[in-house]
Amino acid sequence: MTESVAPVRIIEETPAYWRVLFDNPPLNVVDHTVFEGLQDLLARMDNSPSLRVVVFESANLDFYLAHFDMSGESASIAKAAGPSGVAIPTDTFVRLTKSPVVSIAKIRGRVRGVGSEFILACDMRFASRENAVLGQPEVGAGVIPGGGATERLPLLTGRGRALEIILGADDFDGDTAERYGWINRALPDGDLDGFVDTLARRLASFDRRPIESAKNLVNQVSLPPIDRLLDGRNAFADALTWPETRQRVAALFARGLQQEGDLENRFGAHLTDLLDDQA
Repeated sequence: MTESVAPVRIIEETPAYWRVLFDNPPLNVVDHTVFEGLQDLLARMDNSPSLRVVVFESANLDFYLAHFDMSGESASIAKAAGPSGVAIPTDTFVRLTKSPVVSIAKIRGRVRGVGSEFILACDMRFASRENAVLGQPEVGAGVIPGGGATERLPLLTGRGRALEIILGADDFDGDTAERYGWINRALPDGDLDGFVDTLARRLASFDRRPIESAKNLVNQVSLPPIDRLLDGRNAFADALTWPETRQRVAALFARGLQQEGDLENRFGAHLTDLLDDQA
């Protein structure tokens, strides 16, 4: 077994099966270093013909991936182009989805915003029944999802539930996410590791060519076109310039955005009275 050290840590269980740990303390905020780590990972995946499956998990049991870094320090990552020629966040998710390698998200803790959009780009999603919270809080924060949620969620959950998730901007537990189709399964926390590991090792035992071919055929009938993903990314960028958005983001930081505490723990609960502090 070999292991790297970075915000995106790669643990090579076998040549065919890798685990990837998100480790960006204190909250696993998705900043430029996380996207840079994912870009490096994708390059390694492209150059690893023996690889069959990658499992993504978190070193932080309370936060799988909190949300995008709203401090402004990671803004450049959304303007830089990845190998596909589109902005790095969109490039990362599209390349992951279209990779011949199977991607599995093993979720413990909170996964919101672009974190949820990351798991939507994975091929399969399994979550802890007792310790998983999923959310798309962007509308309540004054913006809109820009990493694929508006395009991918309706294909998984249906229109009504996608609108409930996105417009309601609230937190969802693992059982509800499973029932809605957001994730494959919610499992008892004690069973999650064994279930995912058994599935990953099973996939790793198969030949790569039929895995790649079957995944490609499923992709052809189940993925949104890239131009729609780009529409969402551009709409998100526009929303960041709205004055009401700036007001809400400022209110979030005043309440403790990107700091350990109640705001990050109960994000959805804070959004309905967010501007009361400024009244």
